[in-house]
Amino acid sequence: MKKVLARFQRQQRGATAIEYALIVGLVALGIAVGAKQLGTDISSGFTTLGTTVKNMMTGTSTGSGSGS
Repeated sequence: MKKVLARFQRQQRGATAIEYALIVGLVALGIAVGAKQLGTDISSGFTTLGTTVKNMMTGTSTGSGSGS
């Protein structure tokens, strides 16, 4: 009986370890996807900023102000 309980305990530990590994894997995947999206958004923002500054420097801005 003692051997059966010991084996059951080892199996439970193994199952718990697998569950934790799956959770860690899913969290890592979520972080990777989020980081990629964040990088894309930052790149797009800098591209827009660069275009705006370039247009302002060359006088081709599409601003909506009336000016005076």
